[in-house]
Amino acid sequence: MKQDLINGKNDEYYTHEYSITPLLKYIKKGTTVWCPFDPPKSRFVTELEKHGCKVIRTHIDENGDFFEIPTPECDYIISNPPYSCKTQVFKKLFEIGKPFAMLVGIEGIFGSKERFELFKNNPPEIMYFNTRVKYMKSYDITGTDTNPPYASAYVCQKLLPTQIVFEALAKK
Repeated sequence: MKQDLINGKNDEYYTHEYSITPLLKYIKKGTTVWCPFDPPKSRFVTELEKHGCKVIRTHIDENGDFFEIPTPECDYIISNPPYSCKTQVFKKLFEIGKPFAMLVGIEGIFGSKERFELFKNNPPEIMYFNTRVKYMKSYDITGTDTNPPYASAYVCQKLLPTQIVFEALAKK
């Protein structure tokens, strides 16, 4: 991602398995998934591989700049994108045209003029949860969970059977 777009310390939060599980029933086994914002220990990578997908993982810290590298051959694009550049991420995803699912804070997602127009012209699908998603600041250190004051949801395109899907999270 264009390094100048990234806020830095508030952009790198990791996703628990429980918030990935509901998405798996909409992902065909044996397909290829690109996880463009994912470090080696990403739960998206491990859970999608367990599900039977081939996963291509990239991360900006490993020269995997989402905005600069060519889109790999894949069937889906799935991740938890950096908060500070979500508008640019969605623009690029709509340009790519592949089915995608991005786990984002849903509060204000349609609140800017630019995103309003973007989603108006590219109607999204939403997977909404019965409870808030917690995120991790580290995969290696326990007690790094954050409980954000906003709800998260998957904003998708060409993936869900209807424009809005409601799923229950089974937190461990």
